[in-house]
Amino acid sequence: MPLSAYQLRTSIAVSDIQEAVAFYEGKLGLPVLESGPSADITDGNRVYGSGGGPALNVYQSATAGKTPATLATWYVDDLDQIVDELVSSGVEFVRYDQFEHDAKGITARAGGGRIAWFQDPDGNTFALEADV
Repeated sequence: MPLSAYQLRTSIAVSDIQEAVAFYEGKLGLPVLESGPSADITDGNRVYGSGGGPALNVYQSATAGKTPATLATWYVDDLDQIVDELVSSGVEFVRYDQFEHDAKGITARAGGGRIAWFQDPDGNTFALEADV
């Protein structure tokens, strides 16, 4: 049974669902499609929409942790505009020593285009990418 025939949804563990709600809904502006329990945590799960469908499952878990690896990437048309909007809502962009970043925290992407990274309150890393 090939998995390519099925929808894939990224799941992100967080230590505090209310803090995560403030970030994912308040700062990123993601719409809630579903909410419910996470294990024994009442109302500890959210499914957020992006790109017209369910995209991101955020759930409270005692195993939440930080990863420096990028967990999910949004592919956008106007990277500068999206970065500006997120900065104005309180999102901080990550700068890595091995890359040269512009004033907004955007850097050249391998193979062309540009990329910028940010993290949620638990240190989970996300990216925004554009071909130009």
